[in-house]
Amino acid sequence: MSEFKDKVVVITGAGGGLGKSHALEFARRGAKVVVNDLGGRGDGTGASDMADVVVDEIRSAGGIAIANKASVSSREGAKSIIDDAIAEFGTVDILVNNAGILRDKSFKKMSLDDWDIVMDVHLNGTAYVTHAAWPIMYDKGYGRIVMTSSTSGIYGNFGQANYGAAKMGMLGFINVLAIEGATKNVRVNGLAPAAATRLIATIPGREDLDPDNPDPNAHPRLVTPAVLLMCSEDAPTGKVIQAGNGRFSTCAIFNNDEIELGADVTYEDLLARKEQLLDMSAAQEGSSWRRRMMASKKG
Repeated sequence: MSEFKDKVVVITGAGGGLGKSHALEFARRGAKVVVNDLGGRGDGTGASDMADVVVDEIRSAGGIAIANKASVSSREGAKSIIDDAIAEFGTVDILVNNAGILRDKSFKKMSLDDWDIVMDVHLNGTAYVTHAAWPIMYDKGYGRIVMTSSTSGIYGNFGQANYGAAKMGMLGFINVLAIEGATKNVRVNGLAPAAATRLIATIPGREDLDPDNPDPNAHPRLVTPAVLLMCSEDAPTGKVIQAGNGRFSTCAIFNNDEIELGADVTYEDLLARKEQLLDMSAAQEGSSWRRRMMASKKG
């Protein structure tokens, strides 16, 4: 029996691409799925019945699913997604925050409207839906949350200042919620995916990509196993997994050892130790400050 059987799974932006792939796989494994999608275009404009189409596909295969077509960027819309899950299935066990749009431009040419809407969908939308689901998971002592980040935030990518900033903001959100949920068995992780989707087709130079017939080596389904792992009974927490093209890896924050320069430190003092300060050859995962504090407590 699948470990996901009868789990209630909410997936935002599940009308196509990665979200659809996740929804189909969870449903295939016996989960009850809430398929959320406004059905808009890649830039966030418009609306359609994409969610209904995915629900029909799930039901035709014998699965259980309902559609929600609210926008995650609206507080009321985001709450309605979780409300629908409760009304239909009684709870929420798993939340995959996947909804997203692109408004790519170099920062010099980017309007603040393009900045705001990308932030609203990616960062605020993720927070709004998670905020509605969090007390349910926290109170019952079980939950799995995945937030869809991006290498555009982790490493940077030209023309995606809004998108990259929102996606990197998610990592801070993940780090905090992983700590806050640890004692309640609510595990929170991030996904940095790579796949041929309709969002990618909006990027200048990638217009020839056909999201309905993606390259088999870049298919969204090759990302989904990482999502299932992060939503499993034995899921990690506070991790960021990169997945795409059948390849998987974990990325993390590393920190080198502190340089102790005392209370009278000057710019010249630090400049003299510049090479040591910037040397990451012996860096370790996590905060050097936290490692020092833990060492002092043991002492």
